[in-house]
Amino acid sequence: MLVFGYQAILLTYGFLLGQWAFFWKYEKKLLNKLGVWSLESGVNDSTPNSKLQTPNSKLQTPNSQLTHIAIFASGAGSNAEKIIAHLKNHSSIKVSLIVCNKPGAGVLGIAAANQIPTLLIEKERFFRGDAYLPELRSREIGFVVLAGFLWKVPDALVAAYPNKIINIHPALLPKYGGKGMYGMHVHEAVIAAGEKESGITIHYVNEHFDEGAPIFQATCPIEPGDTPEKLAEKIHVLEHRHFPEVVERVVNRESSIVSREYKAQD
Repeated sequence: MLVFGYQAILLTYGFLLGQWAFFWKYEKKLLNKLGVWSLESGVNDSTPNSKLQTPNSKLQTPNSQLTHIAIFASGAGSNAEKIIAHLKNHSSIKVSLIVCNKPGAGVLGIAAANQIPTLLIEKERFFRGDAYLPELRSREIGFVVLAGFLWKVPDALVAAYPNKIINIHPALLPKYGGKGMYGMHVHEAVIAAGEKESGITIHYVNEHFDEGAPIFQATCPIEPGDTPEKLAEKIHVLEHRHFPEVVERVVNRESSIVSREYKAQD
């Protein structure tokens, strides 16, 4: 109150001398130093709508924490379809790109039906070029999901996304993994070995086939008389039931390497 009383007297004196503008300019500078007046906006800086908040303040947009994921797939895309449906309208995760290495693959139709951009890749550039990293970065891809993608991921892509690429394998790793072990080849090997159970493994991707750290496993029994085709049906049920939820959990960092209690016995 003392400060403002003094200011009023000074301004009145300036008005009588015909120097009101000079004194008012002086008063604004003084008030600004006291933190009462903003020279730039002409408003009290303590108000919520002040233009001068903090020097490093940044506007936060609703999607500032959105994680864009790319799904890599080579075939029909049933797992991709389940993941897309599960994450539709998700508050923090968006399927922003489908990457495919086979023209005409069913997953491309799924992408079109869901209005998701697609990227058709060719082997030379993927393995010996830039691994399509510019396209991924232009879409702000922060996480990669392999859902039936049959090519080995090149080292350049692994290095660009450390612990941010996951894969699903149709067997209980470390058994029945490695080069050439995919699809029906896996189920045929499991049945031929007389195994009593099989299942799925969701794991991080590193530079080696199917050797990344495991995240989740779910199992199913193998009954007498089961064929590779019958086993494939059981495995698909497990994939569709668990993969979308595990993707969500890992992308949201609710779990990195899931502990044993998450191993499902189906």
